[in-house]
Amino acid sequence: MTWQRAAARLATEVTDPDSRWRAPVASVRRHELIPRWWERSPEGAWDLKDGAADPLAWEQSAYANRSKTTRVGALHADHAEAGETPEGRPTSSATLPSLVVQMLRHGRLHDGMDILDVGTGSGYSTALLAHRFGSSRVTSVDVDPYLTRAAAERLGRMGLHPAIATVDATGPLPGRFDRIVSMVSVNPLPASWLAALRTGGRLVTVISRTSMIVTAWKTEAGGAVGTTARDWAGFMNTRHGPDYPPGVVSRFADRIDQDGEEVGTGRYPVLDVDEAWGVRSMLELRAPGTECAYREDGDGRRTAWLVHPDGSWARATGSKGEPPTVHQSGPRRLWDVLERIRNRLNTRGGLPVYGVPLTITPEGVIHLSRGQWKATIA
Repeated sequence: MTWQRAAARLATEVTDPDSRWRAPVASVRRHELIPRWWERSPEGAWDLKDGAADPLAWEQSAYANRSKTTRVGALHADHAEAGETPEGRPTSSATLPSLVVQMLRHGRLHDGMDILDVGTGSGYSTALLAHRFGSSRVTSVDVDPYLTRAAAERLGRMGLHPAIATVDATGPLPGRFDRIVSMVSVNPLPASWLAALRTGGRLVTVISRTSMIVTAWKTEAGGAVGTTARDWAGFMNTRHGPDYPPGVVSRFADRIDQDGEEVGTGRYPVLDVDEAWGVRSMLELRAPGTECAYREDGDGRRTAWLVHPDGSWARATGSKGEPPTVHQSGPRRLWDVLERIRNRLNTRGGLPVYGVPLTITPEGVIHLSRGQWKATIA
């Protein structure tokens, strides 16, 4: 395997010529961190890929600017048997390199700082940090004991020995830091992060079910001030065990295809909300915890579902470009919330989700404010 040339090509693709991240990207043996992974088949099933069985495909996959799913449900690709097909949601991945570099840049990292990397995963972001700043300055945490053990072993073979700990990142953290950069999303922001961040330190994370990157500086009062970046990203949510609990879409599957308490015609065509990042982010601010699902049938019919933990749900069905039929039930009318968001986007040309000033209390409550508009993430 000619990994050096492949890594150099990747570095050229994801960094600028004068970037201090170019040398780390070109130097880290990413393929050794992803020996096996899962890929979706055309039918939607998970297929196991073994790098050693096809070195050329391994090199092409490891040094492509793409995320690689390494764990689905509770089954890690490293532990799977040939032909085994896992079920459930992805629970770990090797994040696409450009996004890792993007998040590290938002961290405003400098020599001599103690840096916490939240979400060890494959160990790639940890490797870049240790290569750039030295292993003694880097700590990485993950809830999965196999991931932390495997990452430590694989990084050790590269001569990198950062501190790697198995902890639930939403609880107490192992140390005090000048920077915290998260490769997982959170909601709410853990108070333990502010407790572990030194005064004047900076944290960077993404809010779950949004594409909003929170960047904030810790104040002497114990809170933080900052903005949502004029940028966007998406990460898996933090989890507290080997798998995510069942989502609300599956929990309420027996009712969301029935007739709603209220049936009407929507103003806007059916939208795959999870793919409309700004709209999705605003929906989370207006109806926190809402989950989305989407299906497009062979005849062009589109259906979208919105489901909230309080039992509210909405289903909209219609052809491309046509007003849909909308069913809604529960204590709130979720499709109405979505349509108000889309109306604001259409009439004002944007949504207040990127570049928004924010304050964070010591307890981790985020207050967003732009002009007369305000929102809270708690």
